[in-house]
Amino acid sequence: MTESEQKLKFNISKGHEVIKSYLKTLDGSPGVYRMLNQDGEVLYVGKARNLKRRVSNYAKPTGHSARIGRMISNTSSMMFLTTQTETEALLLEQNLIKQLKPRYNVLLRDDKSFPNIMISSSHEFPKIAKHRGRRSKDSEYFGPFASVTSVNRTLHHLQRIFLLRTCTDNDFSSRTRACLQYQIARCSGPCVGKISEKKYNQLVDDARKFLKGKSTKIQESMAKEMTEASKNLQFEKAASLRDRIKALTTVQSSQGINPQTVNEADIVSLHMEGEQACVQVFFIRANQNWGNRAFYPRNTSGADADEVMESFLAQFYDNKTPPKLILVSCSVANVDLLIDALTVKRGNKVEIIVPKRGERSELVLNAARNARESLARKMSESATQAKLLKGISEAFSLESIPNRIEVYDNSHIQGAFAVGAMIVSGPDGYMKSSYRKYNIRYEDTVAGDDFGMMKEVLERRFKSLIKEDPNKKTEIWPDLLLIDGGAGQVSAVDEILSELGVNDVPFVGIAKGIDRDQGKEEFYCKGKPAFALQRNDPVLYFIQRLRDEAHRFAITTHRAKRSKAIGITTLDEVPGVGAARKRAILAHFGSAKSASRASLKDLKAVEGLSSKMAQIIYDFYHDKG
Repeated sequence: MTESEQKLKFNISKGHEVIKSYLKTLDGSPGVYRMLNQDGEVLYVGKARNLKRRVSNYAKPTGHSARIGRMISNTSSMMFLTTQTETEALLLEQNLIKQLKPRYNVLLRDDKSFPNIMISSSHEFPKIAKHRGRRSKDSEYFGPFASVTSVNRTLHHLQRIFLLRTCTDNDFSSRTRACLQYQIARCSGPCVGKISEKKYNQLVDDARKFLKGKSTKIQESMAKEMTEASKNLQFEKAASLRDRIKALTTVQSSQGINPQTVNEADIVSLHMEGEQACVQVFFIRANQNWGNRAFYPRNTSGADADEVMESFLAQFYDNKTPPKLILVSCSVANVDLLIDALTVKRGNKVEIIVPKRGERSELVLNAARNARESLARKMSESATQAKLLKGISEAFSLESIPNRIEVYDNSHIQGAFAVGAMIVSGPDGYMKSSYRKYNIRYEDTVAGDDFGMMKEVLERRFKSLIKEDPNKKTEIWPDLLLIDGGAGQVSAVDEILSELGVNDVPFVGIAKGIDRDQGKEEFYCKGKPAFALQRNDPVLYFIQRLRDEAHRFAITTHRAKRSKAIGITTLDEVPGVGAARKRAILAHFGSAKSASRASLKDLKAVEGLSSKMAQIIYDFYHDKG
């Protein structure tokens, strides 16, 4: 037995004695337990139908896998929470795993919300649009779709087939003539009276049916209507219906991979290789394939497939409504418990099935093939990324290979709409969930002062870090900062980090060189002369991509801020003028400038505007003048 093996055996013995000391205080209640190391870091979160029985398993000195053995050896204390039922324990466990991110739990990464298609019902002419985030009671939602691309493609087809509007309510109410969407046969023009409310809402009902998988009846109805129009010599109408039928047929024929016997389901397939795992999720809704997405859970080394699948499903549906059917590629640990929890979340019965034959089995096999291929690509990319990170470490003489690189950039137009941006990269590439944007707001930051803006962004970033994790125990602290700029920016960074007492985070400035040609970047480090890398160095290309990504994110954020500000008018400053009154005034006068010049009589003529409110608006602009 080697020295390390002896040390591990001793630590396991010590760990299981610590665990054993808690048994006398536990009973058979269901609940959640946490294992902590000597620094108070949570190593593992688990659930139990019977806490005493589950914990007693860890108190045994032998019979553990290598992964569990390491966990026990690091355990210095435990915490317990009892619950009424094991289902409650499962839900609490997953919440704690997402919050604490323990080292030995299987963790779902990049669990973003999925986009949906929304049909609003708060307007007499409902609009259709893509939606992500909080849902409103006044709208219907169809989804989820795997990506924005899937949503946009479906919306494009829906516009061609059903001619529904996608404009905002504000644009709708302010239009005086039909927009381009009407001209190219993508909208029926309800804003300017080109279609009645009754006929428009029939189109909305047809779109709902299509999204629920009832497109055959819609096609039959359109064909009948086209025949009638042709008999009545309404050839323009008949041609329009013909084009819509053709578009609907194209959608149906291009979706040959759509299942015939599965109306609503999520297909979840797992592939594990070495210490890595990939889960592919396909979304089937209304007998249509609405796309797929790959996930790469963390901490799967040493875990069994059924444990990984259980953890993935529990965390994946933590913030989503599950479908009525989930088809999986392997057995799921505690499947009955998971079904109970998902059934409660959905409000009616949820099934989790490992299909053995037929179309369902083919769907799972297809997802499994995608999982296998995705994992192979991911492992190849990770190997390349690891070489690049090692190259960065060598290029900038870092003490270790960086696991988290933060890149900063600013964007503004002559100081207006100024924003700072931070992107993050690591062993798995861009960490987009960690991106941050900063609206420049300090009073002493001069508009257009890039040094001042960078100092403000870094001060806010690191004050937040110090408050959230003063002892640097988590992975949120950067191992390297890349700053877009030269000696001036590096000096500004050095100043603010020194003021905050942060002296162990290296930083590098990236400047484009004298002639600003790509490929001649110069790098600035504190206390060193500027230097450059070889033009064909892969590390240089990698740094350029990081800088370009930060620039893209900063520009996108700046444009969004500018676009939002452009929609603001002086009417927003008038007391008592909300969104509805603003729309009415703009629809009547065409612009806030025209409203500001209007007489009191003209203001009173605005529909829905009282005489008192008209007087307030008139006085507001009169006083300003």
